[in-house]
Amino acid sequence: MAIEVIKPGLATSVQDLGRPGYYHLGIPLSGGMDRYALQAANLLVGNAPGEAVLEAVFLGPELRFTSSALVAVAGAELPPKVDGEPQATWSAFEVKAGQTLSFDYLRRGARAYIAIAGGIDVPPVLGSRSTYLLGALGGFDGRALKAGDEIAVGTEQRSAAAGRSVPEALRRLPAVAAELRVLPGLYWHRVTEAGHQQFFEDTWKVAPEADRIGYRFRGGRPLPFVERRPPFGAGSDPSNIVDSCYPYGSIQVPGGTEPIVLHRDAVSGGGYFMIGTVISADMDLVGQLQPHTIVRFVSVSLDQALAARRDRHRQLDELRQTLA
Repeated sequence: MAIEVIKPGLATSVQDLGRPGYYHLGIPLSGGMDRYALQAANLLVGNAPGEAVLEAVFLGPELRFTSSALVAVAGAELPPKVDGEPQATWSAFEVKAGQTLSFDYLRRGARAYIAIAGGIDVPPVLGSRSTYLLGALGGFDGRALKAGDEIAVGTEQRSAAAGRSVPEALRRLPAVAAELRVLPGLYWHRVTEAGHQQFFEDTWKVAPEADRIGYRFRGGRPLPFVERRPPFGAGSDPSNIVDSCYPYGSIQVPGGTEPIVLHRDAVSGGGYFMIGTVISADMDLVGQLQPHTIVRFVSVSLDQALAARRDRHRQLDELRQTLA
């Protein structure tokens, strides 16, 4: 079975749960920005949770199906249509041979995940079908989809049927104003006590520069730095450090003015200090934030971060049991 791309959307790419294990070589995790929504879409059509799907950003693609298939769309509220007929999100529906899947205007969130029974069948690269766009690695020829592409779909299909839906209580959608929980970082000491306080007091907004590499935030006050004698190789800017590794979710603040949360396609190291790290339980939420969304950063302890991760795992387990 193949799917013909009539219109590619804004930046539609093949993604799965990513390729861990190569970060030390400078190859990032990649994979779906909203891992929960990606897994939900897969489970709705009977796929394993980590099968490859299409990640659509802001604007959905237009796809013609050459064979009948079970489809689900989860994540952002990007309403799907089959030959113009509206379909529900977070639910499984059938697309028959010859029909076209398209999308209405985005209503909420930023990224929608289109799962097709059998999974998107592109060659795995380093154990993953995810697209690393900056490195032209994996996915469909290492790039976003374009008109005229033909996407293969796997033939292994499990028991699933149209009409299955994720209960409202198990759907994760971003709020009008978001809170991102943060663990203070290794370079917390580079900012004054007053700077620590104002970083969490200030209200920020998502900047237009928000993509798979990182999300930039604006609107808060510049951070005051502790005076220092610059170490050799760091440079004179107080936000610069001698090169260090960047954990997934790191918040770097170049010049102390605009925080950037590094996401799934970010580089693994560099020369900017990190004020903290967004906890893993909130990274899916970052990927669903639209530009100009109001955001507050909230300081948490390691115990609180671990508790949030456990809660996240419990929610995913409940989702799997509900759709089993």
